[in-house]
Formats: sequence, structure tokens, C-alpha cells
Amino acid sequence: MNIHVRFTLLSMALLIMTGLAGCSSKTEGDAGEHNGKNELVYATAKDINDMNPHLYAGSMPAQGKVYESLVENTEDGIQPLLAESWELSEDGKVYTFHLRKGVTFHDGEPFNAEAVKKNIEAVQHNAEKHSWIKLSSKIKGVRAVDEHTVELVLSEPYDPALVELSMTRPYVFLSPNDFKEGETKNGVNGYHGTGPYTLKEHKVDEYAKFEANKHYWDGEPSIKNITAKVLPAGETTFLAFQKGEINFAFTDDRGADTLNKEAMDELAGSGGYQVVKSDPMNTKMIVANSSKTDNPVSEKAVREAIWYAIDRETITEGILDGTETEAHTLFSSNVNYADVELEKRGFDLEKAGELLDAAGWKGAKEGKVRMKDGEPLAMQLFYDINSSSQKTQAEFIQSSLKKIGVQLDIVGEESTSIANRRSTGEYDLLFNQTWGLAYDPQSTIAAFTSEASYLHTTKGIKQANELYEKIDDVMRATEEETKRSLYEDILTIVHEEAVFIPISNGSMTVVAPSELQGLSFKQTQFELPFEKMTFKEDDH
Repeated sequence: MNIHVRFTLLSMALLIMTGLAGCSSKTEGDAGEHNGKNELVYATAKDINDMNPHLYAGSMPAQGKVYESLVENTEDGIQPLLAESWELSEDGKVYTFHLRKGVTFHDGEPFNAEAVKKNIEAVQHNAEKHSWIKLSSKIKGVRAVDEHTVELVLSEPYDPALVELSMTRPYVFLSPNDFKEGETKNGVNGYHGTGPYTLKEHKVDEYAKFEANKHYWDGEPSIKNITAKVLPAGETTFLAFQKGEINFAFTDDRGADTLNKEAMDELAGSGGYQVVKSDPMNTKMIVANSSKTDNPVSEKAVREAIWYAIDRETITEGILDGTETEAHTLFSSNVNYADVELEKRGFDLEKAGELLDAAGWKGAKEGKVRMKDGEPLAMQLFYDINSSSQKTQAEFIQSSLKKIGVQLDIVGEESTSIANRRSTGEYDLLFNQTWGLAYDPQSTIAAFTSEASYLHTTKGIKQANELYEKIDDVMRATEEETKRSLYEDILTIVHEEAVFIPISNGSMTVVAPSELQGLSFKQTQFELPFEKMTFKEDDH
């Protein structure tokens, strides 16, 4: 059945259902129908999980409402947040932060220099967990100078320090009362940050309720209540909109497609909702494990052939309904230092076949799998089981590769499992995405050397050592011309080696009540500034 017809029939059925259910009631504490113009209820494909901001299991959209960093990464660069101002020493090794006064954690504990020191030290005591952030290896010490002044001492100058301090995690601040035995690496006793919202109630795999922080240092938010409701993506979320159970949806950090374009268009067409889309924020890609020497994916020619065999136009226009644009490089050109001239590898099955022929992979006739030295040209591609579009893309790419004699087995797993594979190297190919404007290019590139991230992706290439040296150099560089040159070299190496195979440039899309004002986007691809949103006042 055509999807538009299906949604229309569902809509009609729901009108009847809601009429019949007019006398029904819901119990107190239920995350059911939203209650008015000071509340948002949004759909999320996964539970918010552990909200410990010094670890990585939690939902970033949820953590972003509760916790804050010293500085904020914006379109206009690094701006003050919990730190009102800062200075950098002449040798580039000491940052002195001057903290806002009168800020408190949600439990009433004062936010001060000692709290900053305890939090950063707690993160550093688990530094191996944070090795993907280069800053974690550069911090030498933290000193509380006075109640509202903190010194952060580095082992050497590190230009992206402020950018990495601005991230959603781990360098954000939790009330010291929530620490367990002075630490956070083994869990915490509570989730009290300084942010605009407090976590009031959490029912695992059902919902999480957040309440406006009445004592927020920047003023109490207009939206008083926000609920994250766990719902399967797709039709279930669409039905929840129709029934009034939710009134908000946005791209989450778990890879799930909350709504497809046709559903969003129908909601917008009803007059009750608006659909707002950000500028490109990330690149969706296939990550290839160059270090897996017992698999064809370790060969550059095979990776290049896969690149040429992907029809990005059909994926972006057909599968993704035009919601994303074709990507031909690791980063879109609006990312700092990423506007680099690189060879375009367009869709070309003939070229893909020629590369495989030249590499010794023979026998691509009548749908047969190519062979070399008695081994088949076979690989596995892992995709997020909660993302219907990833599954469809995987099936489409599988079909395309079959035409050139490549056997691609596709496997759906939870996003946490895929992240673990990326860390352990137990993969051939997997779907992934760059980390967003707030992190790129420096953090994604720093992760090329991290075992927790992309080390297995990059360490099998011929220029691996040169690549890692240039990454170290660019992280220390302060001269703009030097940084630009080094980033160009780094991006050229990984592009030529085809270890990150780009597919599309993604944006954050929001479906919100039409009367909601102040919708904007952060530089991160996972959070929204809910505290800046308001409902339009009624005319009467």
C-alpha cells in the first residue's frame, strides 16, 4: 500500500478512535497526552539511559538540558557559559577561568571553583575512557585559585582545548553530592547539574520528565515541562502525534528515524505543526576497517570500488526523500578547514569493476562472487537496527555491489553494539556519522588515533604514521595557515585511502507545534536550546 494512503487511513481511523475515547482518563504520572502551552512531549527511539555526564551511555539531548560546560561553541565561535571570561598564558599552557557568581546545582549546592576542580579531576581519573578527546591526555592539573577562579594546566599548548571543553560530555558539571566516594567513573548517586532543566522522573524504557529550573542563572525557561517519551520510530510516532500523545520530534542521537518526510509533510499540512531544518551538521558514511588484514576491506582498491558503487542520488532523493544531500567528502564544505579540493568519486559501476579487476579479483559474471587466491570477495556491513533508512540503504548498497561481484552481508544491531565493534575492530564495514559542527573537524580527526573510535579504520593504511604525526601537529598548531595546511593534508590522505566512504550530509529536523517560537539549533547535532523556546501568546 502506498505510504501516503496508509498514513491517511491511519489518520481517519484515529479521528474515530479519539472520538470514541473522549471519556477516557489517564492515571497520574503517565506520560500520556500533553497538557498545554508550557509543555513539550517529544518522541525518542531509546530510553535516556544513565544520565552520568562523565560516561557515554546517556542520551545527549537529555544530558544537554541538565548539564552545562564552562564555555559554549556557537556559530560565532566560543562564548561564555558557566565561565564569564578566561585568559590563556603566554606559553599556551594555562587557562584561567572566571566563573559566574550565584550559580547553583539543582540540589542547591553552590557551583564554584572547587566543584569545577572535582568534576574535571573525576573525568581525568577515568582518562582512558575519554582517550578519543585529545584534551584528556593534555590536562596536567586543575587548581582552585579562589571561589570563582580556576586554573586548568596543560602539558603543552593545545589549540582545540576550548572546543573540547564545550562538548556535551564529559567536561560538564555534576553536583559533588552526587559523586560516589569522590568519583563518577563507577556511577553516581544523582543527576544534578546547573542546566535549565532538572530530571524529575524517569521510568525506564517508557519516559523521562524534565522540569524547568526555577533558579536557573539565566532565568527560568518559558517551557515549564518537557517529557521524553520512548516510542518506536515511524508509524507509531506518527500515530502518537495524531492522538495528541506527543507534540514534538527531532533527530535524536541513536540513529533512529523518528518520522519520514511524508509523515512530516502531512503533519505540517494539518496546520498544527511546523517542520524546521538546520544547515548541514554531519556526514553519514560507511566506515571501512583498513586494519582487518584477513578481509578484502583492507585493500584500498576494494574500498574505492565500494565508493564508486554507491548511487548517492538515489539514496538521498529516493530513500531519504530529499531530506539529505549527496556527500562526496568526509566533511561538508561549511565545516571549518574542510573546503579542500579532493577527487570526486561519483557513481560508476564500470569504474568499480575495473578497480577490482586490476586488484586481481576475478570472475564477476552472471552474478557470481569474485574470487582471489581461493577467497571470495565477501564482507559484512553493520547498520543500526532502529534506523529503517539505514536498513534500506544497506539493502540498496548490497544490491549494487552484487552487480560488480561483491557479496555484502548486512547485519542489524543496536547502536551500542555497533559502537563497541568500532572500538574493538570487530567489523568490516559499518554505518557511522561525523560528530557535528561543534566537534568537527578536530574531534572526528583526533578520533582517527583513538582505539575507542577510528584507530582500526585508519591504522591499516600505508600512510598511517604520517597521518598520526600530522594529527598531533595540527592539535598543537596555533598559526592559522599552518592549521589549514595540515588539515588539508590529513583530509587528502583519508580521502585517497577511501576509509571513510561518504553517503549523505545530514541536518537536524524538528517537528514542533506551529505556535512554538524561538526554534533554533546548536552547533551540536543532538541538542536543542529548549530554554529559548516560547509559545506564541493567544490574541484574545
